[in-house]
Amino acid sequence: MKSSFALAAATSALCASAAGARVLTVDDINNLKTVSSPEIDPGGNWIAYQVGSVDVKADKSFTHIWMTSWDGARTVQLTNREKESESTPRWSPDGRYIAFISSRTDKHDNDQLWLLDRTGGEARPLTKLDGAVVDYVWSPSGKQIAMLVLDPDPEQAKGDSKADEDKPPKPIVIDRFQFKRDIDGYLTGRRQRLMLLDVATGQTRRLTTGDYDEYLPAFSPDGTRIAFISDRGKDPDRTYNNDLWIVPVLGAAQAPTQLTTFAGDDNNPDYSSYPAWSPDGRSIAYIQGGPIELFSYGTRHLAVVAASGGEPRILTATLDRNIGNPMWSADGKSLRFVVEDDNTQWLGSVAASGGTVQRIAGGRPVIEALDQAKGHMVALVEDPSHPPEAYAVEGTNLRRLSRQNDAWLADVQLAPVEDTILHSKDGTEVHGFLLKPVNYASGRVPTILRLHGGPQSQFDYGFNFEWQILAANGYAVVAANPRGGTGRGQDYAKALYADWGGPAVPDVLAAVDDAVARGIADPNRLGVGGWSYGGMLTNYTIASDQRFKAATSGASISNIFAGYGTDQYIRDYEMELGKPWEHVDVWMKNSYPFFHVDKIVTPTLFLGGDKDFNVPLLNGEQMYQALKSRGVPTELIIYPGQFHGLKRPSFLRDHYKRYLDWYAKYLK
Repeated sequence: MKSSFALAAATSALCASAAGARVLTVDDINNLKTVSSPEIDPGGNWIAYQVGSVDVKADKSFTHIWMTSWDGARTVQLTNREKESESTPRWSPDGRYIAFISSRTDKHDNDQLWLLDRTGGEARPLTKLDGAVVDYVWSPSGKQIAMLVLDPDPEQAKGDSKADEDKPPKPIVIDRFQFKRDIDGYLTGRRQRLMLLDVATGQTRRLTTGDYDEYLPAFSPDGTRIAFISDRGKDPDRTYNNDLWIVPVLGAAQAPTQLTTFAGDDNNPDYSSYPAWSPDGRSIAYIQGGPIELFSYGTRHLAVVAASGGEPRILTATLDRNIGNPMWSADGKSLRFVVEDDNTQWLGSVAASGGTVQRIAGGRPVIEALDQAKGHMVALVEDPSHPPEAYAVEGTNLRRLSRQNDAWLADVQLAPVEDTILHSKDGTEVHGFLLKPVNYASGRVPTILRLHGGPQSQFDYGFNFEWQILAANGYAVVAANPRGGTGRGQDYAKALYADWGGPAVPDVLAAVDDAVARGIADPNRLGVGGWSYGGMLTNYTIASDQRFKAATSGASISNIFAGYGTDQYIRDYEMELGKPWEHVDVWMKNSYPFFHVDKIVTPTLFLGGDKDFNVPLLNGEQMYQALKSRGVPTELIIYPGQFHGLKRPSFLRDHYKRYLDWYAKYLK
């Protein structure tokens, strides 16, 4: 096929080139510090955040709380309890305390709420609940905290020890439409509920009635009401109809007041964008989802509704891009938010009365989270040569505050990341990235096509360890954003609707043709791979084109019939594909790789966790068995105790090593 491309400037700003800089290794994944949840104190002077790191000996990852001064001059680690984690730091309104979530000392390993005096001393527990604290927010006065608390596991009776191996397990009784979810396991009657904690007395009470899950609480400026998100329909398991609700703080638990009635998803909890009250308490900003029939393919817009109810105003209706993390200006005249755009995410602003969205900061640096206080704003930011760190947002400028990864990055070489613009078989413009091997001089080299998950996501200008480890081992890396992904608008995303391989396969093949046309990719030494939908697209690609000499397919599915009732996507399946017995043709079309496995000649490595309920292991097992039956070289790697995303550090290292070994066996 013919393809055209435009060569853009290299996007990686500074790759280590000092004398003595070494090549990245798989073990460097142990050095990677994961910065997240930046939270600025009410005075605008300190930024708290959590840092994840690896304990190699324990073979576990832990998170601890740090803080850095606004001028970046001082950085302090606030928690460092060995073999324990702390997360979700949030300042008290007077700035004296930092609360956090931790399971330390809980006999059932349930997360509880803790309080740390920033002036010194040990943290103390604020809660000793039978259930687990999932999320929380301080009241404006600091006297109360609204919490989301997951019901206790009925197997963990009051007073029982953590584990009693002699105690026989009880049957799991299921009667819900959606009855399983990754990590959470089988879904029974447990819910996460909105509760209020009195900080002084430790007393807790429920705020709402009804048997529903509740998410993303936000206090009104005067502290008298709480807005939150919930799907309180007749059968929430069958819809994505989350709405915005309000409940008063005073009085007994009561039925909340519904503010939004959009048939689709208002403020999907999966995207963690809290409802934002205007400074005067009269309005609430939130994220309205796309058309109900498109669910996650639809564009998410910024909406504002009166706190007393009424028709919402959509402020970004003309911007065909996803919006997140809304925040009001101090005077209530405008809002800031994160815009997911082509290959990136940037900070945008719009007047509260509506109008044109203004771009403030970001672009090649990817902005991922925001917080603000006293005229200061902080963001989580990353770029191709730096993992996420906390930054100060000063006008249009971004100033780095945390430097958790500087030390080890100073010792390694990274490959520059280039933009690619090409055209698919039908002429559709496709954007992506290209990395040449570290120390590349010229000539054709073995090349790996890497495919992103989702499919409603995108590769962006963020730091990608996987790309860098492949480039460090002599491979060029091609990464495309095919149709079905986000960042290019609703039509681009929904092109994959009920056709999961259709437009995406020619899009990613065009990216490979592009690398070959540049004289970089060796057409006789091509590999492909991905995880989740990236693994699915790998299976579609090798069943459609035989040019690839090696493939890695992680946590993937090919026989979509096998997904029905065995994974967590029952709502998606019935909405997008229909019921399998009523629409066999659609299900067969989307099961192309399994029912055309006779077309696959590519040696393929399948990987997955044995506890994955997102894309259960049985799907990879089926493809492994099918290729084994046909005599195509294949292996199946099973990671015990792992869910959809690998967490155990030794398994993370292992799967990268297996990628390298598999590609080397067939491409070098």
